[in-house]
Amino acid sequence: MSVVPFAVPLWAELLAAGLGGAQGALLAAEHRHQRIDLLGVLVIGLLVALGGSLLRDVMLNQPPVVIWANWYLLVAAAGALAGMVVQPLLSRVGWPLILLDAIVMGMFGAIGASKALSLGVGPVGAVVVGVIGAIGGGILRDVALNLPFSFLQVSTLYAVAAGAGVTVLVVLDAFAVPVLVAGIVCIVVTTAVRVAAVVFDWTFPEQIPFRRRQA
Repeated sequence: MSVVPFAVPLWAELLAAGLGGAQGALLAAEHRHQRIDLLGVLVIGLLVALGGSLLRDVMLNQPPVVIWANWYLLVAAAGALAGMVVQPLLSRVGWPLILLDAIVMGMFGAIGASKALSLGVGPVGAVVVGVIGAIGGGILRDVALNLPFSFLQVSTLYAVAAGAGVTVLVVLDAFAVPVLVAGIVCIVVTTAVRVAAVVFDWTFPEQIPFRRRQA
């Protein structure tokens, strides 16, 4: 647990919200086959930006920062609008979206775990809160777009990347490493694992249905 009490700075929350809004809008804009209008793209961006923070604060029994912080919704909406503007420029290049997705996951994971530790939550609970914060926006995004949950599918270690980064943060915090430093390391680890999984196609084995032998 942290030696010095730590409160997540508002600028970190707002930066994560802005990037999350942009990432959600970029992904939604790529699903034109679902005939999503501009308002729909904006809503998806807001879900990504707000989902992780909302679920995290509910788990921690804290006032939702997305409601109480005056600038949160505005910054998230601005990020979503920015994502819509730049999407045509990035439509032919896939890696910026993957990289941004990984960075956003790392940021929300670091913020979630740091906030949990600052409230006295134990290491295991802090990891759980951090992972939920990291993937919560993605869960709501997938629900809105009627997509399979990314973290449940045979894919590129979506939740594993978040868990790896958050676990490193909690371990560093146990050794009294400053939380800001631990948070940066968390983001780097999450991003590295996620991007490496995509590049090298790392996945868990798909489950194989059990079949009875014929007598």
